[in-house]
Amino acid sequence: MNRRKSRLKVGIISLGCSKNLVDTEILLGKLKSVNVEFVTDPKKADTIIINTCGFINPAKEEAIDYILEYAGNKRVIVMGCLVERYKQELMKEIPEVTAYFGTESWDEILEFLGLEKVKETKRILTTPKSYAYLKISEGCNRLCSFCAIPQIRGKYRSKPIEDIVEEAKWIAQQGVKEICLVSQDTTYYGRDLYGKGAIIKLLKELEKIEGINWIRLLYLYPTDVNSDLISYIANSSKVLPYFDIPLQHVSNRVLKSMRRGYDKNFVEKLVDSILYKIPEAVLRTSFIVGYPTESLEDFQELLEFVEKGYFHWVGVFSYSAEDGTPAEVLGDKVSYEEKERRKNILYEVQNQIIQRKNKELLGKKFRMLVDGYDEDLGIVPVGRLWFQAPEVDGICYLETELEVKEGDFVTVLVKDFKEQDLLVEFAGE
Repeated sequence: MNRRKSRLKVGIISLGCSKNLVDTEILLGKLKSVNVEFVTDPKKADTIIINTCGFINPAKEEAIDYILEYAGNKRVIVMGCLVERYKQELMKEIPEVTAYFGTESWDEILEFLGLEKVKETKRILTTPKSYAYLKISEGCNRLCSFCAIPQIRGKYRSKPIEDIVEEAKWIAQQGVKEICLVSQDTTYYGRDLYGKGAIIKLLKELEKIEGINWIRLLYLYPTDVNSDLISYIANSSKVLPYFDIPLQHVSNRVLKSMRRGYDKNFVEKLVDSILYKIPEAVLRTSFIVGYPTESLEDFQELLEFVEKGYFHWVGVFSYSAEDGTPAEVLGDKVSYEEKERRKNILYEVQNQIIQRKNKELLGKKFRMLVDGYDEDLGIVPVGRLWFQAPEVDGICYLETELEVKEGDFVTVLVKDFKEQDLLVEFAGE
């Protein structure tokens, strides 16, 4: 008697940034096309695939913890950035893992699992219907002293505009209302393909797509946020005036050692230029504390800059000495305790700033994009206003007796706030 072969059950764990999530979604799409069954409980999976991040030490430690949790008990495949950097070391230290694959290894994984390769397939979106990430390039050409991304992801490679637009149209057909453009360096887009920057050209095409209401730009390198881009955003009906610009520091001495290619004067002029052309613009940035050459005076200079209140959202990272980066030779001179102290001080100051900014929102009306319902009880609608990027900024909790669903736009009035999150009430469709 012939028995029908059972479907392969796969559990996938995706770690790291939104760009990594897109890679995971591509893999999910390929696996689905060959009839793989996905399970949310790893204990019920035949194979567990872990897509890792290897950018900084905390991310590496998280990935190792997940690998150790499952390796040896299940067939475990590890892929992604961590493997790209440390494959030989991982194979030696954790031989219980069934196989290791680098980034963009989707077809190799299918082949390893004994599944047929897939030429054309759509990714499976794992985000709510309200938003999706759209990766426009891969790799980075910058030479920042602290960063290992060029080693992991290689040189900058732009996706052709027509391919991005086609993917964005498909995303819109899924009912998604917001697309977030992601890459290692979004403002560099197009130089390798078209001989010059083409981010505005890309945005013009994306704005034509019906169904997409919000376009959000993430990961903008400071020196490429020029007057043309600022003016375009100022006059756009869909591109949000949300500027995610990782500055990393403002001390000239630290910036020079970081090889960032700009100084504090440039940063101040850039911020002034954005806010002059778009007074309502919202700025997000990130800073590194504890860089080997950062003195107490350098940190104080950074602190005073943050206190000026330019930024709505700020991420702070403790310096992580990364193998093979130019800054590695500088050592890791600032203690863990001191890095944490500096990080906490910056967050405390920024928290006071966000409280002031949130007070200014009270009584004002906005359009809220519904992301779904709260995780705890699943009964309170949650969503975001235009200046709240998915996953990294605050969210809104909506008071309403009406039923709303993912992807809806509703008009809300801001009633109250708690830390970064807002309490809003329904104020119309």
